[in-house]
Amino acid sequence: MSTQPSSTPTPSATAQATGAQRKKARRRYYPPRKKACPFCVEKGLAIDYKNIPLLKRFIGEQMKIEPRRKTGVCAKHQRRLATAIKRARHLALLPFVPDHVRKTGWTAPSEPALAPPTPPANR
Repeated sequence: MSTQPSSTPTPSATAQATGAQRKKARRRYYPPRKKACPFCVEKGLAIDYKNIPLLKRFIGEQMKIEPRRKTGVCAKHQRRLATAIKRARHLALLPFVPDHVRKTGWTAPSEPALAPPTPPANR
């Protein structure tokens, strides 16, 4: 006869496993809520390549365009959003790669300098 331990589980281990299974079975299922497209909800919100703060919401940490399933944007607006992001990248308003952000400490321009400078007061 050998004195090898038996491979059958102990009664306490099986009781814990079934208890965990029962807890899991009792959990309620909450279906994920459908995300509404922010551009369809707010009709005045326009997609423009010059609106950098808006475009940054739809770019991930690796400077990739976020997918629809993550942002909740509809197909029509996702296509327009991708085009606007690509235009902003081409004009150097948005970085292409995260390495550029790390090296230069890039931040989005807050307001474009469209207003003419005010002349200094001499008197």
